[in-house]
Amino acid sequence: MNSAVVTIDCDYLSRQFAAAFLRVTPSGEAAFIENNTVHAVPILLKAMSEAGVRPEQIRYLIITHVHLDHAGGTAALLKHCPQATVLAHPRAAKHLIDPAKLVASAQAVYGVDRFKEVYGQIEPVSESRVRIMEDGSQAPLGNSALHFLHTRGHAKHHFVVHDPDADTVFTGDAFGLCYPSLQRAQQFIFPSTSPTDFEPEEALKSIDRILSLGTSRAHLTHFGPIQELRRAAEQLRPQIEFSRSVVEKYRGQALPFEELARRIEPELKLELDRAMRASGLTPAAEDWSRLALDLEVNAQGLAWVALKQP
Repeated sequence: MNSAVVTIDCDYLSRQFAAAFLRVTPSGEAAFIENNTVHAVPILLKAMSEAGVRPEQIRYLIITHVHLDHAGGTAALLKHCPQATVLAHPRAAKHLIDPAKLVASAQAVYGVDRFKEVYGQIEPVSESRVRIMEDGSQAPLGNSALHFLHTRGHAKHHFVVHDPDADTVFTGDAFGLCYPSLQRAQQFIFPSTSPTDFEPEEALKSIDRILSLGTSRAHLTHFGPIQELRRAAEQLRPQIEFSRSVVEKYRGQALPFEELARRIEPELKLELDRAMRASGLTPAAEDWSRLALDLEVNAQGLAWVALKQP
């Protein structure tokens, strides 16, 4: 077994908020899992150089899904990796090849100026350099292979990457968020329900599928490796069930999206407070400041689902 996985802090929005991973095999072949944004590319290239990896050794750029904090830097990074192929979910690949709809949607949320500040210029990826990974497919890397499992719940275009040789699974956002600053009493993790494809039933199935792999650890994009996978699942399940109850509570109500999201957010904060205290973590003011963005987007995700489903 070779466990050469480098966790790279992409310095996205704040420190230890979003990671990318560099997987290096004994034969020298390597892959990036997650590419963050255009602004993170120099950070990724520096980590590659420090690991002793040359650009031509990068075989794959892999995105777990096409949300821009995972995939926004793909085209820019690909320019530096002449032998690399981008591996993506079938539903994600089309947005890499033609990102216009994705960019327009994000600009509508952030505004053009803020979008450029956070994500930069997102260029299309040549279709010839994209490989679609179906559920259960594999991609050779070194003397082993990476396994791709579709995991809906957070997004319909999401997969996780099982790496048996490293005894890990790269989970994207399918196995929650585990910020280092909150790991004080014991491991604490919570789910991401951000817009627009959250499906609580599928999220629960994806957690079970990840556990069934039997790896000793998981690498979370938000943030880094964790080892207590069953404890994490026990924390995630009731929080996802709560999110499902919120969707049911507000389903079909004739409220504007923004107003509904504002109503849901304090309910999510109470549930998150309960979950933190149950894990022995007493949240402080700086914790709530750190979690403000997650609470906002998680509430928006639940509001979106409640309004779009009859």
